[in-house]
Amino acid sequence: MSTSADAYAKARAENRAAFVGYLPAGFPSYDGALDGLRALVDGGVDLIELGLPYSDPVIDGVTIQAATEQALRNGTRIADVLRTAEMAAAMGVPVIVMTYWNPVLAYGVDRFATDLKSAGATGLITPDLIPDEAGDWLDVADAKELDRVFLVAPSSTPARIASTVAACRGWVYAASTMGVTGARAQTSSAAPELVKRVREATSMPVGVGLGVSNRDQAAEVASYADGVIVGSALVRCLLEAPDAKAGAAAVGALAAELAAGVRSAR
Repeated sequence: MSTSADAYAKARAENRAAFVGYLPAGFPSYDGALDGLRALVDGGVDLIELGLPYSDPVIDGVTIQAATEQALRNGTRIADVLRTAEMAAAMGVPVIVMTYWNPVLAYGVDRFATDLKSAGATGLITPDLIPDEAGDWLDVADAKELDRVFLVAPSSTPARIASTVAACRGWVYAASTMGVTGARAQTSSAAPELVKRVREATSMPVGVGLGVSNRDQAAEVASYADGVIVGSALVRCLLEAPDAKAGAAAVGALAAELAAGVRSAR
């Protein structure tokens, strides 16, 4: 099974950054999510970040909140997310699940890890879990050989960066701005310095997320980061589309634009 780090290694071998695309499971429907994920892959994504819908998404902005709320109204449950991960993994690129920690606790950490591994996903991004409180997950992820990706931010102290990257397996997620997710008119001026600081603490790849929405922004972030993470702009393609087919087409078109930007940077 490929790991999410393999996506970064493949991109590095091609002298470029990796393109990481986020979509939530169950939105606009179970099948609609799969169509969107297929469009991502066809558009050139290197790594799929699959969102597990949760009722209290504390770092997500209005776009992703609207999508995950609809997914929950559709009845999306963890079993559906795992089934989506399995179908997505069969599309030919690695899949990592982004989830808040409460659903994993409710499901059972060991059980979740076992089922995640069986589904073919590479591991978890856990935005609201800090390494200090992740003892069970660290042990289980080691046992199951699953990637564990924690977040750093511009406000992270050197000590916090050091402890966070020490707990990561695979790569590090650098949140480029303070605040919730969402496409922005300009990328963060703090992100290059944050990437530099993280690289002083680890040799693992550093992916930058929060705010990228077009080719030029993707190229800008790809010029200094190992990965360009895009979520809200892709989700918005599905939110604003008149139907699921049009939404998937819009996702594919934007993914191709973003992939071209990432590949033009170096």
